[in-house]
Amino acid sequence: MIPVTKPFLPPFEEYQELVRGVFERNWLTNDGPLVRSLESKLTERFNVPSLFVSNGTIAIQLAIKALGLKGKIITTSFSYIATTSSIVWEGCEPVFVDIEPNGFNIDASKIEAAITPDVTGIIATHCFGIPCDVHAIQKIADKHNLKVIYDAAHAFGTTVEGKSIFHFGDVSTCSFHATKIFHTIEGGAVFCKNAEVHQRVQCMRNFGHEGPEKFNGMGINGKNSEFHAAMGLVNLGHIDFILERRRAQCIQYFNQLDQLPVRLLDPNDHAWNCSYYSVVFESESRCLEVKNQLENSDISSRRYFYPSLNQINDWGTDDCPISSSIASRILCLPVYHTLEMNTASRISEVIKKNFRS
Repeated sequence: MIPVTKPFLPPFEEYQELVRGVFERNWLTNDGPLVRSLESKLTERFNVPSLFVSNGTIAIQLAIKALGLKGKIITTSFSYIATTSSIVWEGCEPVFVDIEPNGFNIDASKIEAAITPDVTGIIATHCFGIPCDVHAIQKIADKHNLKVIYDAAHAFGTTVEGKSIFHFGDVSTCSFHATKIFHTIEGGAVFCKNAEVHQRVQCMRNFGHEGPEKFNGMGINGKNSEFHAAMGLVNLGHIDFILERRRAQCIQYFNQLDQLPVRLLDPNDHAWNCSYYSVVFESESRCLEVKNQLENSDISSRRYFYPSLNQINDWGTDDCPISSSIASRILCLPVYHTLEMNTASRISEVIKKNFRS
């Protein structure tokens, strides 16, 4: 079975070398030297201060807490469930705004209409690594004195005007889960340029410690280990190769499927990191037919994201027709570093065959 994704694993010897040092130091967690080294290298790469945490979900929760968000938070209806569950987990209420008619990100032109006196922030997802309209969102946030968190779980390597996507908003969070374009097995990061907020997150991820016997407010265990940091450090040395491979595969899909009556992501946009490759079909029935035909050919695909978040868990009944429609018609195709070009062509051929039948 061809999986929809596959984690990148570096040469074992490279990982082993760093792990040997962990055994020699016997320092496994609690802000160890490899954690600090990974944070330093991420900060250097993106020119934004970074904090390594246990996963991308806790990163969002720490950001909400560090920015003091309460009441209602405007968010996208088209994202992974962790975006909204983090809002609810922190005692806030999600206010869903529909996505762009020709994209997958929150529609900035609809945000202002959703703002009420109870709204304290905006959490927007750079879906599939495609950047949100960060300038329009910031303009609205400044006008209404709102904080902005970007869920950049997919966006490692995405840029806007030559800057890392992590530069924008009050805080950006990223997931380093094994399925992501850059991973630390499990993990995530908080990127923040504001020194005070950065210090707050640093304190909160370690139970609120500000020294061995001093605490500052409420904290949680959001730390990560030396073993996870070791994987991140090694993988960071291969990330440019991984990004190039993903782009080549996405170009292959685009060239093979461009003549079909479907909506495709254009990998010629080099601001996008090509972390996923999605196809939006003209109907849900066509989407499900193709999914079944792929499965019958031992090819995995994923309805990413389905269902639309405004339709689950009684979180809201807000009308988000574009998000609901896209969620019912979208498939993500296999993309990972070892996927061969002839395999991408075979996957495309199964999809094209559906339209010929």
